[in-house]
Amino acid sequence: AVREAVEIYRGLVEKNPGAFTPDLAMSLNNLSNRLSDVGDRGGALEAIREAVGIRRGLAEGNPGAFTPDLASSLNNLAIRLSDVGDRGGALEAIREAVGIRRGLAEGNPGAFTPDLASSLNNLAIRLSDVGDRGGALEAIREAVGIRRGLAEGNPGAFTPDLASSLNNLAIRLSDVGDRGGALEAIREAVGIYRGLAEGNPAAFTPDLASSLNNLSNRLSDVGDREGALEAIREAVGIYRGLAE
Repeated sequence: AVREAVEIYRGLVEKNPGAFTPDLAMSLNNLSNRLSDVGDRGGALEAIREAVGIRRGLAEGNPGAFTPDLASSLNNLAIRLSDVGDRGGALEAIREAVGIRRGLAEGNPGAFTPDLASSLNNLAIRLSDVGDRGGALEAIREAVGIRRGLAEGNPGAFTPDLASSLNNLAIRLSDVGDRGGALEAIREAVGIYRGLAEGNPAAFTPDLASSLNNLSNRLSDVGDREGALEAIREAVGIYRGLAE
């Protein structure tokens, strides 16, 4: 479906670039995600690179309208570059995205602070990939702080994002040897996901299982072997049900 959309927009752009170029970039961004879903990492990277190129040109001509879209595609580009093993390129892309979104959030916090937190979460992963554990921890701590504030103001919209960043924080704290802090973070994430899964099992049970897997590792790190076994047994039970 998205391949057909891209081809239609490509034809429209040839006739009227001013009207349809933004739509082409949007569909290319979507195409990249779908190609990634089916394992075509090279194709996904090619599509998002084209989207970034288009949106960069649009943002130069009209920053107010198109800079947020550029940041969104740069965030996606970082993930696609990481998927093909280009860790340096991925870090460069996400750093640019964070820089753009930080500026946008300063000008309009209500609209762009959630996006900044998302890119900081991505930045933490990319920094970890290149061995910068301290930088990764700093980035994820900022993301958690932002998402905690957002979740307090609007729990329904932002609590899942907070849990996701807490899960990431636990890994980053473990990476720098803070086992107690890592255990505290993942326990909070598991608690949040457990509540979310009770309210919406289909949406959040996989996330609960993933966090229980992380919890098991963190409990093992502090020598709680029985607790670690209990957590991973629960995770296996959930995954078995999902796999069936």
